[in-house]
Amino acid sequence: MTQAEMKDWTETEKVILSRRSVRLYKDQQVPEDLVRRILEAGRFAPSAGNCQPWKFVVVRDKEILDALAGSVIAVCKNMVEMFGQAKPPDPLHPVPYSAVGMIAAGRFGIFHGAPTVILIFKDGRGVVNPDLDCGIAGQNMVLAAHSLGLGTCWVSFAGFAFQYVPEWQERFGIEFPYEFVTSVAVGYPEGSPNGMAQRETHAVEWYENGSKKIVY
Repeated sequence: MTQAEMKDWTETEKVILSRRSVRLYKDQQVPEDLVRRILEAGRFAPSAGNCQPWKFVVVRDKEILDALAGSVIAVCKNMVEMFGQAKPPDPLHPVPYSAVGMIAAGRFGIFHGAPTVILIFKDGRGVVNPDLDCGIAGQNMVLAAHSLGLGTCWVSFAGFAFQYVPEWQERFGIEFPYEFVTSVAVGYPEGSPNGMAQRETHAVEWYENGSKKIVY
């Protein structure tokens, strides 16, 4: 998309369309007040019945992040030893499973060197679909971070630690009804990774005035 094509877009649309996942960060901590603003954006996300079925945990301690990443790497090594690379275990999709081997071999970072990570846990008692509500809250935070000049990356592989290494549930005091959903790495990006990216256009079925059409 060219700058000319963007001239009529709102600032919100520009933030959405120019955000990119960042996997290389500066060795510079994010100011606490900016993290609080990001969390506030998450808190204002819509949720079914306004249940707000989420719990945010902010981790800014490098030793803890390194240890958490180490647990994920250990789990990935065990998975590779058990299942190999040929066929992923159900229900893990082949695309993310291809990264398991890279993580196990130390070729794919968990938090990519981000100095701040926001862990998102769901209240399983939430109405209808608390996973979706947490995803909306996370997206609010990701977009808010981008608008503040920060980079982010969704890191759901961190869930392996909470699923297979009980000590992490205990360390963060995670008990029923909370369960890990995902995490968001936050920091100042190296270089200028943001900008419009080409995306595949998916067909949309459009029903109106008694007829159906396909739009792109």
